[in-house]
Amino acid sequence: MALDPHGDLVALLGDLVDIPSESRDEAPIADAIEAALSTAAHLEVVREGNSLVARTQLELPDRVVICGHIDTVPAADNLPHYLDEVDGEERLVGLGACDMKGGVAVALALATRLAQPTRDVTYVFYEAEEIEERYNGLKRLADTRRDLLAGDFAVLMEPSVAGVEAGCQGTLRAEIHLHGRRSHSARSWLGSNAIHGAAEVLARLAEYQPSRVTIDGLEYREGLNAVGITGGVAGNIIPDACVVTVNYRFAPSLDPERAIRHVHTVFEGFDVRIVDVAAGALPGLAHPAAQAFLAATGAVPRPKFGWTDVARFSALGVPAVNYGPGDPALAHTREEYVPTAQVRDTYDVMQRWLSAPVPRVDAWGRPAGEAAPPRRRSGVQRAT
Repeated sequence: MALDPHGDLVALLGDLVDIPSESRDEAPIADAIEAALSTAAHLEVVREGNSLVARTQLELPDRVVICGHIDTVPAADNLPHYLDEVDGEERLVGLGACDMKGGVAVALALATRLAQPTRDVTYVFYEAEEIEERYNGLKRLADTRRDLLAGDFAVLMEPSVAGVEAGCQGTLRAEIHLHGRRSHSARSWLGSNAIHGAAEVLARLAEYQPSRVTIDGLEYREGLNAVGITGGVAGNIIPDACVVTVNYRFAPSLDPERAIRHVHTVFEGFDVRIVDVAAGALPGLAHPAAQAFLAATGAVPRPKFGWTDVARFSALGVPAVNYGPGDPALAHTREEYVPTAQVRDTYDVMQRWLSAPVPRVDAWGRPAGEAAPPRRRSGVQRAT
């Protein structure tokens, strides 16, 4: 299917939705996006697998990165798309409309239409976000072509109800292994019940007081919770093993090593095994590009609860936010939709931001000529 990024924005979104692009089968949509990008003479286009990077090369002082994933979860009888209206709100309904082809449509239209932005722009359309991390196209670019992701500020166009969600939490998953001694349940005194041993683990979780951490004026709420428990062999056997799986969502100011130490401290005396851990992303709202973005959106930023690919930019030293049309609560549902007004409004905001004059700033990020502020301590506050 040929895409027309210069035509009606909602029609473009509908065409993107109607190209099936389940994870690991993104070639058709990547081909269509590449063909659309190739019509824009102002862009340098690079393809890595089924991920695409399109860049302006205007030699401007600032560069921003705008990106979105092009894959979806498996279909649930929700293709092709259709337009609906509920309580006066027009909606485009279909697989991936919210997560996140609405944002992809906005980025593709911007990339092809905006030939003279006031900041250099890198547009990234990447594959395999919805499945295992090893397939993630943005991860592959960060690992092998880091130069393609260079920038001063990044916008990940994940659905955020057209609001700004800054940074993201880190996440850690650990298994607490309990050990016992197996015996016949009729002679339980000869054994040691590993499941009963989980009572202390659960008691510690019930008593745990999670921290609230304020960064750049945003409060990130942490959480440590049991998310699974396994144990038992048969109905007549005292179990000799039990595993409690816990998930720790931690503030972006906490690095993975400290998060791991914290979990070991909470469960001191137990056999704790870290399964996976991913760093969060600091909001970085003090950067001039971020300030200009907030001014353009007019939005009051919110902290991002959950983990997103903004963390990959944070690891590269690039502050990033989530901003895109659609309600994330609708992602992956059979009834997934995006309000068409949000798609158009998001485009207008992004176009206004990328076209606005860029003020000259000094090393402090203040307008040139103003006195530098006095040194002050970090804006991170941690409370329990």
